[in-house]
Amino acid sequence: MPHVVIHLSGQPDARLTRQVVEQVNTLTQEILGKQLPVIAATVQYIPADQWFIGGQTLAELGKSAFHLDISITDETNTKGEKARYLKAVFDAMARLRPDLHEVSYVYLIDARAAAYGYGGRTQEFRHQQAGV
Repeated sequence: MPHVVIHLSGQPDARLTRQVVEQVNTLTQEILGKQLPVIAATVQYIPADQWFIGGQTLAELGKSAFHLDISITDETNTKGEKARYLKAVFDAMARLRPDLHEVSYVYLIDARAAAYGYGGRTQEFRHQQAGV
C-alpha cells in the first residue's frame, strides 16, 4: 500500500505525468510486490528555474530532474529489492527524460506498520487480521 510522491522538473505535461505514473506503478508491482489497487501516487512539477543542483538551476544546466518518495511498510522488502527498485526507477526516468541529471533521488521510506495505513486501519492491524 505504497504512497508515491513524485516531483518532476519543468512545466506540467499530462502525457509525461501518465507515463511516469505508469512506469512507477509497474516497477512498484514487479520489484516491490505491491498491489496496484492500493498504490496511490501524486505528481508535482517544479519549474526548472526553481530547482537547484550544486547551486545552479536546472534551467542553467540544461537538465531535468526528479525526486521520488515512496512510503512502504517496514520489513516488507529486502535491501536487494530496494536497490533494484531505485536503479530501475532511475533508469525508467532517464528513458523518459534523456536530459536527466544524475542528482535525481529515490527515497524508499520504511514506515512502521503500527504508524502507517489507509482506510482508517494501520498496516499492523491488517497484518494481525490476516493471521500471519
